[in-house]
Amino acid sequence: MSQKKYLYLFSEGNKDMREILGGKGANLAEMTRAGMPVPQGFTISTEACTQYYKDGRQINEEIMADIYEYIGKLEEIAGKKFGDVNNPLLVSVRSGARASMPGMMDTILNLGLNDESVEGLAKLTSNPRFAYDSYRRFVQMFSDVVMEMSKSDFEKIIDEMKQAKGVKEDIDLDADDMKALVVKFKALYKEKMGKDFPSDPKEQLIEAVKAVFRSWDNPRANVYRRMNEIPYDWGTAVNVQCMAFGNSGNRSGTGVAFTRNPATGEKALFGEYLINAQGEDVVAGIRTPSPISKLHEEMPEVYDQFVEIAQRLENHYKDMQDMEFTIENGKLFMLQTRNGKRTAAAALKIAVDLVDEGMIDEKEAVLRVEPKQLDSLLHPQFDPAALKAAQVIGKGLAASPGAACGQVVFTAEDAKEYVESGKMPKVVLVRLETSPEDIEGMQVAQGILTVRGGMTSHAAVVARGMGTCCVSGCGDIVVDYDAKCFTLAGKTYHEGDWISIDGSTGNIYGEAIPTADASISGDFERFMEWADVARTLKVFTNADNPHDAQQGVNFGAEGIGLCRTEHMFFEADRIKAVREMIVAENVEGRKKALAKILPYQQGDFEAMYKVMGDRPMTIRYLDPPLHEFLPTKPAEIEELAADLGITVDHLNTVIASLHEFNPMMGHRGCRLAVAYPEIAEMQTTAVINAAINVHKETGLNIVPHIMIPLVGEVKELKFVKDVVVATADKLIAEAGVDMKYEVGTMIEIPRAALTADEIATEAEFFSFGTNDLTQMTFGFSRDDAGKFLNYYYDNKVYESDPFAHLDQKGVGKLVEMAAKLGRATRPELGLGICGEHGGDPTSVEFCHRVGLDYVSCSPFRVPIARLAAAQAAIKNPRK
Repeated sequence: MSQKKYLYLFSEGNKDMREILGGKGANLAEMTRAGMPVPQGFTISTEACTQYYKDGRQINEEIMADIYEYIGKLEEIAGKKFGDVNNPLLVSVRSGARASMPGMMDTILNLGLNDESVEGLAKLTSNPRFAYDSYRRFVQMFSDVVMEMSKSDFEKIIDEMKQAKGVKEDIDLDADDMKALVVKFKALYKEKMGKDFPSDPKEQLIEAVKAVFRSWDNPRANVYRRMNEIPYDWGTAVNVQCMAFGNSGNRSGTGVAFTRNPATGEKALFGEYLINAQGEDVVAGIRTPSPISKLHEEMPEVYDQFVEIAQRLENHYKDMQDMEFTIENGKLFMLQTRNGKRTAAAALKIAVDLVDEGMIDEKEAVLRVEPKQLDSLLHPQFDPAALKAAQVIGKGLAASPGAACGQVVFTAEDAKEYVESGKMPKVVLVRLETSPEDIEGMQVAQGILTVRGGMTSHAAVVARGMGTCCVSGCGDIVVDYDAKCFTLAGKTYHEGDWISIDGSTGNIYGEAIPTADASISGDFERFMEWADVARTLKVFTNADNPHDAQQGVNFGAEGIGLCRTEHMFFEADRIKAVREMIVAENVEGRKKALAKILPYQQGDFEAMYKVMGDRPMTIRYLDPPLHEFLPTKPAEIEELAADLGITVDHLNTVIASLHEFNPMMGHRGCRLAVAYPEIAEMQTTAVINAAINVHKETGLNIVPHIMIPLVGEVKELKFVKDVVVATADKLIAEAGVDMKYEVGTMIEIPRAALTADEIATEAEFFSFGTNDLTQMTFGFSRDDAGKFLNYYYDNKVYESDPFAHLDQKGVGKLVEMAAKLGRATRPELGLGICGEHGGDPTSVEFCHRVGLDYVSCSPFRVPIARLAAAQAAIKNPRK
C-alpha cells in the first residue's frame, strides 16, 4: 500500500472532501453517512488522476496495489467475489470531477462479467435475459469508452436484430437474442481490435479506470472546461460502486429526478424513469421515459421512500438536488445526488424561494446563481404578434426555455463551420439525440431540436447549463442524415431551411419568427437588489449611441465607461466629411472638414447626456488608424473620388500612404492627435458644448470624462491634454458656467502600466483597455490568434482564451502594478476597466480584488457584471 492515501471507501468520506473525492464521490460518501440506500463502493481520488498524468499516463504500482486492496474490501462488504462463477461482484465505474460536468465524462456498467460469471448471474437471478442484457451492455460500453470503438457499429447490430425479429424496442428482444448479441459484439471487438475481449475482471477494471482518467483530457471535456473555467490540474476522481440492476425485470427501473423543476424552479418533484432499463438509458434519450409521478401508481412504496429521501437531501444541502436512482426488484438505491443544473429563470426563482422558506439568507442566495446564466434571461424572445400568427408544425418537450430561430443543420461539425464562416450566422441543430461529442455544435447553435430523449437527456441538461433553447423528444420527426433533411407534419425541411423552436412551450415552427427584446421583472429585480447591496464595484456600460446607453441604464448601469467616438463616424451622413478630413492636405482643409463633423458629434453627445442624466460618461477620443475609414473596392474608390472632386489616382495615392504593416501598433490613438491636434480640438468642442447645452436645458450637473487612448509616454499625454484643456477652458469661460471636467487615459500599452506613476501626474483617471493590453502583452493580435490558439489549448499551454478571461498572471500583474503606482502619485485617481473582460465573471472578481472602482461592459452583460461584483464582495470583502 502506498504512503499517500489515494483511495477511500464511501464510508470514509463526506461532502466537504470534493477536492479529493470529486463531487460525485463526496456526495455518495455523505449519503452513506446519512444511512441512505447507496450501493457501496470506493473512490479513487483526483490526486490519483493527477499522478496518472505525472507518470506518463500510467497507473503506478502503488496505486494499482491500492485498487486491488480496495476491491478486496468491497468484496467483504458485498459478500460477493470479483469474477466468481457462482456469485460475481459486478461494479460500475464512473467519473466524478469536483465541478459537475454533465455528459462530459464516460461511464461503464456491469464490469466484472465474462462468459463464466454471466452464467452464474443467470442462475443466481433465474433470469438469463437480464444476465445477457447486462453482459451485452458491458461489452458495448467497454468497447466504446475504453477502446474507443464506434458506438454506432453496435447500434447497427441491435437494429438489424430488431428488424429481423419485427420488434421496435430493445426490451422486446429475449434471452436468446441477448446471448446472440454478446457473440456478435465480441466478434466485432475481435475484428476491430485484433484480440479477444478481456475476460479477467481485474484487467477490465484497470483499463476502465485508465479510460476515466483519459477522458479528463478528451476533446469534449477540454471544450467544457474552457467554457466553464475548470482548471486542467483538478483531475477527476473515479467511483467504483456495486451494481444495482434496473434491467432485471418489471419491478426494476432507473431514473433521474430533481427536487424542483430545473426549467421553471417550481417547488415540485420533477423527473422521469424507465422500467426494466439501466443507467444510461434515461439520459441517452434512447427510449422516452415516464414522469416520476407515475411511479406512485406502479410502485407506491418505492415512490414514498424516494420522496422522503429527496426532501431530506434538499434540506441537507439547502439547494435543489439532481438525483440518479435505480430500483432493483422493488428496492430503491440512490446512485448520485448533486446540486442540479438549472435554467436562469429557475435559478432566480429557487434562490428567492429558498430565502422566503428561511433555508438560506440573501447573501447565500446571491452566490447561488451563476452570473453567466443571466445571459439567457436578457436575450430576445419571439415577437408575440408574429408568434400568434405562426403555425405550429410539431411539439416536443420544453427542455430548455428561450426562443431560437435559425437555419437547419444536422451535425455539430456543420453547425460550427457554417456559423464561424458566416455561411449561416444562425443555426438550429437537429439531431436524433445529442451526445457529448456534439458540444461544440451545441455551443454555436441558437437552439437544439431532438427526436428522442426526455427532459433529463444529454441535450436538455447541457442546453439548460448553456442557457440555450432546446426542444427534445419530438418523436414525429423523421430525420434522414444522409439526405440532410427531416420530415414533420407532411413537409420536408432541408439543410438551410429556416425553422423556429420555443423552449418554453416545446412548439416547433416551420418558418423564421422575429424576436423581441427580453423583459425582466419580479424575482429578477428583487434578486438584483440583493446583489447591488452586496457589491462595492460600480458597473458601467460601453455605449456609443443613445439606444445602447438607454439599454445599459435599463439593465442597471451606473455610468458609461467607454464611448467609442469613431463608431459615430461611420453613418452615411457623416462618413463623407470624415473622408474629406483624411484626404485634406493641410490644417485648413482638415479644420473645414472637421467643422462638418462637429454638429453630428455634439448632437450625439447631447442625446447621450440626456439619457445618462448625472451618471458619468467617459468619452474616448478617436482611436483607429485612418485607413479604416476609407474604401477598398475600386468602384467605391471611384465614387468617393468623384464626391470629393479629386482624381482616382490621387485618392489611391492617399490610401497607399496610409497603409501600415501593423495597424494595431501604427498611427492610431493619441498619435493621431499628436499629428493632427485639430482632431482633439474638434472632439473637445463637441463634448464640452454638448455638456453645457444639456446643463442649461435640464439643470443636470454634468462632469465630462475625456479619455485619451493608447498613451505610452507621459509627454504625449501632456501634449494632447494641453489641447483639450485650452479648448475646454475657453468654451466654459465663454459660456459663463461653472463646469468641472476630467482628462484621463486608457492604459493599454505595457509601457503605460510600467510608468503609471509618471502618467498619473497628468491623468485624473485610468481606464484599463484590456483588449489591447492583452494583445500588446502577449504579442499577438486578437484577430489572428484564433488560427493558432487551439494548438495551445490542445497542448495545455493555455487553458482559456486570454481575450475572454483576463490573464491574471501577466496582464493582471500590469493592471495591479499600474493601479498601485498611479494611486501612489494621485491617491484620488479613478480606476476602471473597459475591455471585453469587464463582463467576464472571473475578470470582474479580479478587478474587485485589486481595488478598481468600476468595470464597464456591453449593455447585455451589465447584470452579469453586477452579480459577479456582488459575489466577489461576498467571497472576499474589501478591508
